[in-house]
Amino acid sequence: MDTPLPVIPAKRYFTIGEVGDLCGVKPHVLRYWEQEFSQLRPMKRRGNRRYYQHHEVLMIRRIRELLYDQGFTISGARNKLQEQQALDRDRKRTEGTDTNDSSLTVDALAATMASETAASTGYTSREVMSWQAVRNELSEIRHLLDYSEFH
Repeated sequence: MDTPLPVIPAKRYFTIGEVGDLCGVKPHVLRYWEQEFSQLRPMKRRGNRRYYQHHEVLMIRRIRELLYDQGFTISGARNKLQEQQALDRDRKRTEGTDTNDSSLTVDALAATMASETAASTGYTSREVMSWQAVRNELSEIRHLLDYSEFH
């Protein structure tokens, strides 16, 4: 599994096929992982179609890394993710901030992805995270504008 995964585009939602391509796993594996990892809860719309958000794509990449690259079992990967959430929660408490568990994990995953992107592009992690934040905000604005045109 040495092939690098593609860059995650700046979109608000991804279909199961897109996530499979972005994460290097097949859709049936993603559906199975939804049953095994409580952190994966894609939005379901028309006809039970799944739509994943950016933070869920990052989580799937982390799960894939634990299972395929580091050799964890499903149970071991689940425990590792819960352990990381607890560490992030404790770290945030000592910093005096109050956020929910899912945002802590998303922040940690986003920071990891930014440092990996920075290492491959020559930019700093802070620059990459800033650009990602701007891109995400613009994507949300676009989504709101698209939504307002039809309603």
